[in-house]
Amino acid sequence: MPRLRTAERELDLRHFRRDRPPVVLLGGLNLTRATGLGGIPVIVASADAESRAFPSRFCDARVLLPPLESAGAVETLVRLGERLAGAMGRPLPLFYGDDDYLNLILQNRERLAQYYRFLLNDPDVAAALLDKERFDAFMRSRGLPVPRMLDWGGLAAASGPVLVKPRVKMAFDDSPVYLRLLGRAGKARIFASPQQVLAEPLACSLKDDLIFQEYIPGDDRQIWSFHGYADEASRMLAWFIGRKIRTYPPLTGVSTYLELAHHDRLAEIGHRIVAQAPLKGVFKIDFKHDPRSGRFVMLEINARFNLWHYLAAANGLNLPSVAYDYLLYGRRPSGMAPARSAFRWANLRLDYRAYRDLAARGELSLWRWLGSLAASRKVYDVFAWSDPLPLIRLWLRRMNAVPRATARFTRWLFTAS
Repeated sequence: MPRLRTAERELDLRHFRRDRPPVVLLGGLNLTRATGLGGIPVIVASADAESRAFPSRFCDARVLLPPLESAGAVETLVRLGERLAGAMGRPLPLFYGDDDYLNLILQNRERLAQYYRFLLNDPDVAAALLDKERFDAFMRSRGLPVPRMLDWGGLAAASGPVLVKPRVKMAFDDSPVYLRLLGRAGKARIFASPQQVLAEPLACSLKDDLIFQEYIPGDDRQIWSFHGYADEASRMLAWFIGRKIRTYPPLTGVSTYLELAHHDRLAEIGHRIVAQAPLKGVFKIDFKHDPRSGRFVMLEINARFNLWHYLAAANGLNLPSVAYDYLLYGRRPSGMAPARSAFRWANLRLDYRAYRDLAARGELSLWRWLGSLAASRKVYDVFAWSDPLPLIRLWLRRMNAVPRATARFTRWLFTAS
């Protein structure tokens, strides 16, 4: 197989088979592993030269993209797609693992559709899923359960805890909301009252970039998700349910420990939302279970592939494979068994931080944390016995950073004296 080329023009396409053509994957290591576990050849295309997916054994070739905000990113994908479609005799599946990649495809869907296969939502649905304020109005118009929105002008008259989130999902890591209001940690911030929001200078200065919602109580285990892939008529091809165990920071952060679960009522709700939205292609619907009422309240919908698919693949349900077969051949799975829950997914580095935060609040002891980790077999964010190079590459970079940091400190010490 072709290995680790850095530009689309350098790819040797002769080694890819027409009867099992590759996927072009705009995403990271977890999605690459999930796709590779389905026996699908993977060409990883990323704007990150240090992408952890590049050294993975499941990455059959790589393409380094220009920055996504430049026209060069689309041009590179178009040239790559033209070559691949010509060599394979058909357009190839295009998978996308974050909102910036999804937005790039949505903005250029007609050009990219000449050479790639992907199934996107209708434009009005797609736009609503990327803008959280528009999402609220869109879902309310369909009678779907979402948290109560709070208008900035009406905050003074409101009561109860308030959840503050960025208005849009794209370019999140470089946004003022993430860098300043959230302090580079988490996806949202919880305020004990509307008055605390109004007294926060950063919230006041960034209010046009924020949305304000009632906060649904409950710990991270009350956060559930319904995942699946639907056809052009929003008929489900495959689905599974996930549940968070911990996040960092707790309550508002990124996932650190996850499991698959079964819940008949949530499955019914998920199917109804897919039909009513309606949703097409890949999706993840996030819910918070409200312990006060027993209701599942919908938090957001992500119309892209994600790290949960690695966990599901380890548990016997490979959603990227379902998408691949449908996009290329129109095949629908028949008699697919429900996903197991034998494996959990963990990011140990961040889960340790989550434990420390919870321990400081008196909510989790060391023995309970260790016991939860020992409770099941796991797949990990980076480590895998069968795919060790991403972790080795990560540690080599960290080791190389030590002498550089020492040299910088030494130079500073002598110049400061």
